[in-house]
Amino acid sequence: MTRREFEKVVEEAVAGLPEIFRGNLENVEFRVAESPNRRQSKGDGKTREPELYGLYEGLSLPERSVDNPVEFPCRITIFKRAIEHDCRTRAEMVKCIQDTVLHEVGHHFGFDDAQLDEFGIG
Repeated sequence: MTRREFEKVVEEAVAGLPEIFRGNLENVEFRVAESPNRRQSKGDGKTREPELYGLYEGLSLPERSVDNPVEFPCRITIFKRAIEHDCRTRAEMVKCIQDTVLHEVGHHFGFDDAQLDEFGIG
């Protein structure tokens, strides 16, 4: 899948979210990257996480307050290389991208990985 095709699938995944979610994403920037950079990697600084599909960076909605202002924009990055590596077909890639977008949007709404696992979007 070309980079532009991949970006289009990400855009479609965001557009396909229910309006109640999309209405709270006005200050979230969606990006596509080949793989995590050093700052985004949870590794030891020398290695990167090739299996990382997506990453939410920012202050989740429940964490925001007058005393804890938001640094805009929050970012959701979807990592192309890991998804391409793990998916065999275009249909698998599209499903993985959709699931990853939903998972990262869940972080924006304040859910942690354990809670997202319980919802079936871990």
